[in-house]
Amino acid sequence: MEPAKPIRVLCVDDHPLMRAGIIATFGAQPDIQLVAEAGDGAAAVAAYREHRPDITLMDLQMAGMGGIEAIQTIRREFPSARLIVLTTYDGDVQVTRALKAGASGYLLKGMLRHELIRAIRTVHSGHRYIAPEVATQISGYIDADALSPREVEVLSTISEGNSNKIVAHKLNITEDTVKGHVSSIMSKLHANDRTHAVLIALRRGFLDVWRSQKD
Repeated sequence: MEPAKPIRVLCVDDHPLMRAGIIATFGAQPDIQLVAEAGDGAAAVAAYREHRPDITLMDLQMAGMGGIEAIQTIRREFPSARLIVLTTYDGDVQVTRALKAGASGYLLKGMLRHELIRAIRTVHSGHRYIAPEVATQISGYIDADALSPREVEVLSTISEGNSNKIVAHKLNITEDTVKGHVSSIMSKLHANDRTHAVLIALRRGFLDVWRSQKD
């Protein structure tokens, strides 16, 4: 009987030392084989086209093309591609966005030793793998109202220390419109004040998403 082929993996992260640590985690596994590395989203897309890996491990925050855009690009061209996000970001907004982009797994870098091998094998077998800690984070906000793109933009501008008047000027809207958005934001996030709203939005990942799109 012919032995099973190893699971071919592409590792994408903008920090060489992090890539080395990830690779070392599965390096001793006979059923997992590294086929390529990439340091940003554009290089990841090129490497995927060249090597057609079984599994791609994808960081989210990278210079140039980020992980979400890279996932979307790969999945458009290769609908059956299987990608696992490896990141430090556990906010429910980032998780949901990555899964909608086409990721089949989501892990936090701090749990790699315990979860990575299991995640690779699970996703390769055709199943989704969400780390338990991440799943708990998502479930805590399953009934929460999402902020609109304009509300995120307003809150991000507020987070830079701007008053309503300055926010209105920067976004080319009226001050009354800003006040209306702030009221809606506070209600949706169950925030006590503007600072509390910013802290909640940072924890959940709303502002990280907006800034990555802006960049």
